[in-house]
Amino acid sequence: MAYRLAIAGVTGAVGQEFLSIIEQRNFAFKSIKMLASSRSAGKTMSFKGKTYTIEEMTKDSFKDVDVALFSAGASRSREFAPAAVKAGAVVVDNSSAYRMDPEVPLVIPEINPEMIKKHKGIIANPNCSTIIGIVPIWPLHKINPVKRMVVSTYQAASGAGMSAMLELENQSREILEGKPPTKNVFPHQIAFNCFSHNSALGPNGYNEEETKLVKETRKIFNCPNIAVTATCVRIPVMRAHCESINLEFTNPITPDEVRNLLKTAPGVTILDDREHNRFPMPIDASGKDDVFVGRIRQDESLPGNRGINLWVSGDQLRKGAALNAIQIAELL
Repeated sequence: MAYRLAIAGVTGAVGQEFLSIIEQRNFAFKSIKMLASSRSAGKTMSFKGKTYTIEEMTKDSFKDVDVALFSAGASRSREFAPAAVKAGAVVVDNSSAYRMDPEVPLVIPEINPEMIKKHKGIIANPNCSTIIGIVPIWPLHKINPVKRMVVSTYQAASGAGMSAMLELENQSREILEGKPPTKNVFPHQIAFNCFSHNSALGPNGYNEEETKLVKETRKIFNCPNIAVTATCVRIPVMRAHCESINLEFTNPITPDEVRNLLKTAPGVTILDDREHNRFPMPIDASGKDDVFVGRIRQDESLPGNRGINLWVSGDQLRKGAALNAIQIAELL
């Protein structure tokens, strides 16, 4: 089936990645609407040999649209997604607006594709750090339930959008030229530095990114009692996130058992070369669909071989955002 598509937020980093993946995967579409804010309306964009005019997104933009891929921020999703659904479209939303709504499926196709059938017009795409972290955990959890996850993230500038990526590039150039770095997007210098994730802090001291990872994991796994704690950090990398993950399992499990389970896991590539000290890096994951997994080792602080440590890297713009949404659309 060829869809009539709309891309909301087409000029952003994820919007551009939508187009790239649609072309690479030969995603069938009859028509495509390029939607953005009034600032971009009227500009043109080339895609697959045709020139498209970018339209301002309004509540009337979704007539004759089957699937709307949204990546325009939570407030825009709350404003325009209901209008898209009313017009007959299915919305796959990349923002945080509907993720924790009990009426909205929160989907990673490698984990809970059956939830897509339960949609009422909107399907939520999880947060990037959640997707990248739990794609390789799920195949393990199915065999041997995870009791507790301790996750530390090392998140690329791409998670804050195109302007943040440009800020990293510009600051790097400025510092190397001996100039003070210009800060417009991040509250702190991102080049040659790292800092606690720039999302808002809650009263418990956890930032929004950490809270999302906890709540979304429980919803996607349909496991409200799994213990999850997270520390999320920004690092000066352009577009692929990394995560250090410590897992406590219900029953004993060895690194070899983990490797064997992940060898055939969808969306996972093992890069675990101890002999050459070669493990996943952002440059390995950038532009790739899979989540890369390495540093698979026993947590020797836990008795009975019930602990495992992992290191993962995944492209935030692809599997962490645009690719996951398009996989959902393909399954529709």
